[in-house]
Amino acid sequence: MVDFNEAVKKLREKTSAGIMSCKEALTEAGGDINKAIEVLRKKGIAMASKKASRAAKDGCVYSYIHMGGKIGVLVEVNCETDFVAKGDDFKTFVKEIAMQITASHPQYTKREDVPEDLVAKEKEIFKSQIKGKPENIVDKIVTGKLDKFYEDVCLLDQPYIKDPNIKIKDFLTGLIAKIGENVVIRRFTRYQLGEEA
Repeated sequence: MVDFNEAVKKLREKTSAGIMSCKEALTEAGGDINKAIEVLRKKGIAMASKKASRAAKDGCVYSYIHMGGKIGVLVEVNCETDFVAKGDDFKTFVKEIAMQITASHPQYTKREDVPEDLVAKEKEIFKSQIKGKPENIVDKIVTGKLDKFYEDVCLLDQPYIKDPNIKIKDFLTGLIAKIGENVVIRRFTRYQLGEEA
C-alpha cells in the first residue's frame, strides 16, 4: 500500500495539480490514483467551463516553420493576462498547438466555424452511402460519420498528436484548469509550399 504523501506526490507529477487539490481528490477517490485523476479532470472541466465566459484579450501570435521551410503555421492564442501569456505553460501549449496544426492540417478551429452548407453537403453524401437502412439507424450512422468529419477538419475535435487518447479541446481544458484563466485558440493559418490556395 502506497502511503498517502507518496500518492499525493505521484498524483502531482501526473497532473501538475496543486497539493490541496491532489489531497482532496485522493481522499474522494479512496486513495486510488487513477480515480483521483478522474476527479481532478471533472473538477478541471467544471472550473474551465466557468472561466470560458471570461474575456481573453491577451496572449500571442506564434509562428512555426517545419521541414526546412516547407510548412508554416501562424496561430493566435488568447488568454486573460500578460502574466499568463509570458508563462511557460502557456508558451508550451501554443507551440504544441502550432505543431498540431502543422501535422493534422485542420481547416477550422471549432465545429461552429464549419459553414452550414458544407455540413449539409456532407450529411447528404453520408446518407447516399447508406441507403436502404431504417431511418433511426441512418441517423445514428450519419451522426457517427459527421463526428469523424469534424475530427478531420476541426482543430478542437482532433486527437492530440502526442496523446491520441485525448482531443485538443481536452488539452485546452487541462491548461485552463491548471493556470486558472480562460484560454481561446482564436485563429490560425497554415501554409504548405506548392499548395493551391
